[in-house]
Amino acid sequence: MHMQNYSLVSEFVLHGLCTSRHLQNFFFIFFVGICVAIMLGNLLILVTVISDPRLHSSPMYFLLGNLSFLDMWLASFATPKMIRDFLSDRKLISFGGCMAQIFFLHFTGGAEIVLLVSMAYDRYVAICKPLHYMTLMSWQTCIRLVLASWVTGFVHSISQVAFTVNLPYCGPNEVDSFFCDLPLVIKLACMDTYVLGIIMISDSGLLSLSCFLLLLISYTVILLTVRQRAAGSASKALSTCSAHITVVTLFFGPCIFIYMWPFSRFSVDKLLSVFYIIFTPLLNPIIYTLRNEEMKAAMKNCKTGRARWLKPILNTVKFYNQLHLYM
Repeated sequence: MHMQNYSLVSEFVLHGLCTSRHLQNFFFIFFVGICVAIMLGNLLILVTVISDPRLHSSPMYFLLGNLSFLDMWLASFATPKMIRDFLSDRKLISFGGCMAQIFFLHFTGGAEIVLLVSMAYDRYVAICKPLHYMTLMSWQTCIRLVLASWVTGFVHSISQVAFTVNLPYCGPNEVDSFFCDLPLVIKLACMDTYVLGIIMISDSGLLSLSCFLLLLISYTVILLTVRQRAAGSASKALSTCSAHITVVTLFFGPCIFIYMWPFSRFSVDKLLSVFYIIFTPLLNPIIYTLRNEEMKAAMKNCKTGRARWLKPILNTVKFYNQLHLYM
């Protein structure tokens, strides 16, 4: 394709979230705290799942650990740049950096979509086919599901970037967002990209919508099955599924809205992007830990084990401090 030869734009100008200096100072402090909470919260889940033998041998928690890992990636590709831009008058990003943001957004987003479907399948087998659970959700199956999520995310992302990077960018370079969003970047190309944009962006919208409908159907089957079970098991299964349904709704809602109507931009789109990229990775660890007794118990065990590990060191320090007083 010869269009790449006419790409003269070497950087893009991001409009950011707002223009008020006072709001930008407030958002800087606020989102620094949010970013730290995302990393620590998801890292806590990862460490807990890895350190507890019961959890990392469980398919559900193995998938949850991978979800936390993807959430950390999802919050890393644009959030640090947005936080730094709050202190800058001109919010610039290079052409390569812009394409990298598009790649990582669709890579982590596509992988997380497939992983959420895998988690729904895990709950379906556990509740609807409990006698065959260990066979259907073997260790090899879990590895395949995680690999499938990563491969799907990579293929989906590379297909988006391959077309976007070859478009001719020779004029406008202002992106009305705090990161390079695919619908907004495509509109800056010096050619009619309406049909191409519909095809590319509908790929993301239809992928999100179809997976969301599939998840709704699977959870409907699960909930109908739960109604026929004993009260104790039904209560536990309902608690787990309600947490999954909450995460699915929070993740897919903004994504579907943004990519199903890509060329009808509203001011609310920025808020949805913030929620999708920043708040969803923060809410996932909160939802899965506060509503999960096994996870909370494992975290307490990790805390106890860490305290037991530190106790000899603290006793040694205390001994030397007392020895110093007598010298």
